[in-house]
Parts: sequence; structure tokens; C-alpha cells
Amino acid sequence: MNKETKGMLIGFVGILVFSLTLPISKIAVVSFSPYFIAFGRAALAGLVALAYLSYKQVPLPSKTDLAKLAVIALGVVFGFPIFTTVAMKEGSSSHGAVILGMMPLATTVIGVIRFKERPSVGFWLVSMLGAGLVIIYALLKSSGSFTYIDGLLVLGGVCACIGYVEGGELSRKMNPRIVISWALVISLPINFIMTYFTYSSIYLNADAIAWTSFVYLSLFPMYLGFFFWYEGLAVGGIARVSQVQLIQPFCTLLASSFFLGDHLTAMNMVFAFLVVSTVILSKQMLVKRSH
Repeated sequence: MNKETKGMLIGFVGILVFSLTLPISKIAVVSFSPYFIAFGRAALAGLVALAYLSYKQVPLPSKTDLAKLAVIALGVVFGFPIFTTVAMKEGSSSHGAVILGMMPLATTVIGVIRFKERPSVGFWLVSMLGAGLVIIYALLKSSGSFTYIDGLLVLGGVCACIGYVEGGELSRKMNPRIVISWALVISLPINFIMTYFTYSSIYLNADAIAWTSFVYLSLFPMYLGFFFWYEGLAVGGIARVSQVQLIQPFCTLLASSFFLGDHLTAMNMVFAFLVVSTVILSKQMLVKRSH
């Protein structure tokens, strides 16, 4: 198995974890404010990350790495969770999943700009085809218009992509578990403060499903999912492995059907097939990596 295939398979595990984020957030916002979820989940994940770093006796990061970790934190610890959780207060997780299908192309573009990866023309065409399919799907599902919720999701997606690119590249020289752990730990002071101010005593009355959802969002998409995602990006390359994200909207659609009772339609399945086909096709296209 070559590195690119291995990276895509490892990254796919991370995508499976991330694919539950929107439907589980949709469940959680029924009982908690979106800001408490966003900051609280990061605070809990940060405590676990701190325990992990302490157990492994990991040395402090260098100043250069610290700057990169700050960018990662802004993207995946603050930006993505805040924008997407607020969007889930009123928006549909199924619709949100499709809007976030733009992320693979955004990740590729940011990776090219930031780290000089050089995808071939064919790779770009296939990536744009996949993104175009996602846009068509989104327009068909929302009667041809975009809303402010779409705007929040796009902002969240861009934040995530910046964090993905920076984290994936840093994971080429640093253990990916350590990368996401430090990003969470350096964010702890802000997350503790904001969790305190967004907490309400009525949350104590929330049921087991709400709290289980909160814990899942804290431990898995906020932390453990990155173990696989960053390792996949580091092993297989940002441009290549980012295409696995094209499958995420449809994994989310299945999760929304299971957890929220959203109905799967023939259109969902047709677009799932077409988008997955672009992922398979993109694997055949040349991508030059910087070393």
C-alpha cells in the first residue's frame, strides 16, 4: 500500500468521526446554547488533551510551532465549532452537510497557497467537478437560494480548512496527537472563561441524551477524530487526502437519517454516487508535494 492510499484510509476514519458533528450538534442545541456547546466541548477536550500531554511528558512547543498551533486553534477549536453550532440552532444538519461539502476544494486551495503543493490540471478539474456537484445539490435542496445559515457554514468550513492545512503540515514533523492536543491546551484559558459565562444552571436539568451528545462532541470530533485526520493528511498529502472529505456530507446524511429521522431520497443517493466517484477519480491525478 503506497503512502497516498494509506493516508486516505487513515483520513477516512477521521471523516467518519467528523460526519456526526452536525446531527449531534442539532440534538445538543435543543438543551444547550450553541456558544456553551462550542466553548464547553473545547474546554472538556482541552482537559483530556492536557492529561494526555502530561502522561506522555511532552516538551513545550517551540515559538515557531506555537504560532502554527495558534492558527490551528483559531480554525478548528474556535472558528468551526462556533459558526457551525450557531448555524445548527436554526438550520438543518442535512443541508449543512452538503454546504460543507465545499471543504475539500477549499482545503486544496489553502494547501497550495500555504505549502506549495502542486496538483495537476486534471486534479483541479476533478476537484471542481466534485465541488460543483455539491453546489448543485445545495441549490436544489434550498430552492435555488443561499441563506445566512449557509454563510455561517461557509465561514465555519473555511476556518476548519485553514486548521486542517496547518495541522496536517505540522503533523509531518510532529505526532498528530500532540498537534491537536497542544492546539486545545493553549486554548484552555479562553474556553474556560467563555464556558463559565455561557453556562446556565438550567443545563443541570438536561437529559442523558443531551449530555451524551455534548460529551461526544467534546471527545470525538473535537479531539480523537484529529488523531486520524491529521495523520492521514501528513502521510498522504493535503491535496490528495482532503478529497476524502467529499464523502463526509453523505455520511452525515446517513447519520441525520439515523439520529434525527431525516428521510433519505433518491437525489441524496445519486449525488452520493457522483461525489464518491470524483474522489476515486481524483486519486488517479498527479499531485506534486513539497518536501
